Amino acid sequence: MCVFRPAFRRTRGARRRRTARIPGAALVALGCLPGLAAVTALVLCASGVERPTAAVRPLAARPAALHAASRPPIVPRSEWLDEDTRRKQPPPRYDDKVVAVFIHHTDSPNAYDCAEAPRIIRYLYTGQTGGRDWDDIGYNFLVDRCGTIYEGRAGGTDRPVTGAHTQGFNHRTAGIAALGTFTAGAEVPKAMTDSIAALAAWKLGLSDTDPRAKVRLVSSNSGSRYSRGTTATLHALAGHTDGYMTSCPGAALSARLPEIRGLAARLQGRR
Repeated sequence: MCVFRPAFRRTRGARRRRTARIPGAALVALGCLPGLAAVTALVLCASGVERPTAAVRPLAARPAALHAASRPPIVPRSEWLDEDTRRKQPPPRYDDKVVAVFIHHTDSPNAYDCAEAPRIIRYLYTGQTGGRDWDDIGYNFLVDRCGTIYEGRAGGTDRPVTGAHTQGFNHRTAGIAALGTFTAGAEVPKAMTDSIAALAAWKLGLSDTDPRAKVRLVSSNSGSRYSRGTTATLHALAGHTDGYMTSCPGAALSARLPEIRGLAARLQGRR
């Protein structure tokens, strides 16, 4: 018999309307996994990440981008992270700019109400900072099935925060995680892909990077697809699998990446 035993206590945030409980079916599915696996099931796509190094690059003055896109609405961390759940962490680390984004899926259940997204993100945060002992959630942003964008890793949504999402390629990149599992045959909501495109268009627009382009990134970890120090040519809007040996972000979402790149480019005013 499968019984779900959460790995962390109920928080005050659970009383908010937006943070309703994860549906019973999802909890039963997670309850079939022993011990900490019930939490790590929500962070399977986190395999293939690395903690950022202590080095901090200086922040340079940013010239006006020729192909800037509007900043989409982003729900702040305070909407999903409460004081009962928050862990102490070091100051954020920064790069000089973001020239690529990596798309992930969280490998968590798809049948959730969008009002439950903050609670699900807390599960992810707790699994990564608890069981994995990371200093913060690895993703810079998360997007739910209704297209709501959430701030993930701390440091400022408009700044080039060094994440912990793609092993070997956390520098000069941002990680965007789609809440759900998007393997072959899964439905990928249009609201979700539209928001991912809008977020990527804005974030890449800050460095005047075309989302359809390819960029050169230097691998910082030989555990990636490229040995440490190798310069790799990757999509500016890439899937996790492009930088690391994984099926993330799932075949269904991976198939939508060309469409997302095109929409992001149009949002930047490119032809």
